[in-house]
Amino acid sequence: MRRPGGGGQYLPAVVSAWWAGRLATGVADVADLRERPGALDSGGWWAVVAEFEGGLRAWRFADVRPAPLPAVGPEAVPRSADHSRWRGPDAATWSSSMFRPEYERAVTTIRERIREGDVYQVNLCRLLQAPLASGDPYALATVLACGNPAQYAGVIDLGEEWVVSASPELFLERSGEVVTSSPIKGTAPTVRGLLPKDRAENLMITDLVRNDLQRVCRAGTIAVPSLLRTEQHPGLVHLVSTVRGALRDGVTWAEILRATLPPASVSGAPKQAALDVIGQLEPVSRGPYCGAVGFVDADAGQAVLAVGIRTFWWKDGLLRFGTGAGITWGSDPAGEWQETELKAERLVRLASGEGGSIEA
Repeated sequence: MRRPGGGGQYLPAVVSAWWAGRLATGVADVADLRERPGALDSGGWWAVVAEFEGGLRAWRFADVRPAPLPAVGPEAVPRSADHSRWRGPDAATWSSSMFRPEYERAVTTIRERIREGDVYQVNLCRLLQAPLASGDPYALATVLACGNPAQYAGVIDLGEEWVVSASPELFLERSGEVVTSSPIKGTAPTVRGLLPKDRAENLMITDLVRNDLQRVCRAGTIAVPSLLRTEQHPGLVHLVSTVRGALRDGVTWAEILRATLPPASVSGAPKQAALDVIGQLEPVSRGPYCGAVGFVDADAGQAVLAVGIRTFWWKDGLLRFGTGAGITWGSDPAGEWQETELKAERLVRLASGEGGSIEA
């Protein structure tokens, strides 16, 4: 069901979002930001989904209020006979865009490209998917919040498709003129498992983020207040750095997103060369995975966008989830495959389980 909007546009009837303790309902505008690049500068609170390959959509909401994560969707449109319980796909039905032999061959190819001087680092990913006829994204988000709490958890529910984030990684935060990014590079089961390769990789990506932000920030304002800190997350640890800068006067949201997307930590260095290698080696598009998800409050000059990792999205009867690893010259193909397994195992298991009853 759709309802007429301004300018002859038709707005989806069932759209909501929950992010950073805010529940947004009553969609007032929908924008493809490639066609309307100035939409985010026009005011209002927008939910944003940026795809890795360049798709960039936003939804402006009329009603945004503080609220805890709803156990089920706020719209009174049941997606199943009993939508108070999350029922995910059977664990045996998940498939992967690359299995171990293909993935390890791709790692070897990237190492050859590094040896030839084409790239220094490439983030290599694979997409998992499983059939799922329907499901309430808020119910899934509640399961993840219990089993894998994440700093950048959120839901963007478009009815016919939805995104549920359990991302630990900040792509971009804006507070007035100050923008901040906290790239993650380096993953291991424990701190003792972090390798010199992880530290080198984090340094490369931190420098790439500095370069991206410099394109829209005032000269001399880029700083790295935190470098190579360890963060503990459910089942693993990460190396995280933080980069911060002050925006130039008059910079638009379109310019900010054009300068920084796709996120540095999930592309590689140099960025364009890494994107070329990704396009050659990965057999399917990433979509919202490795893009960015979150909100922009254009009136307040605030935003929080997470890197679209540890993120599920559902469309056309398929539940999808991506996992990947950063490849450098020091990479071991078997070890990189295991890193993708480590990142996916806990969340896919949660999504495939019953997850327990969720009170409506």
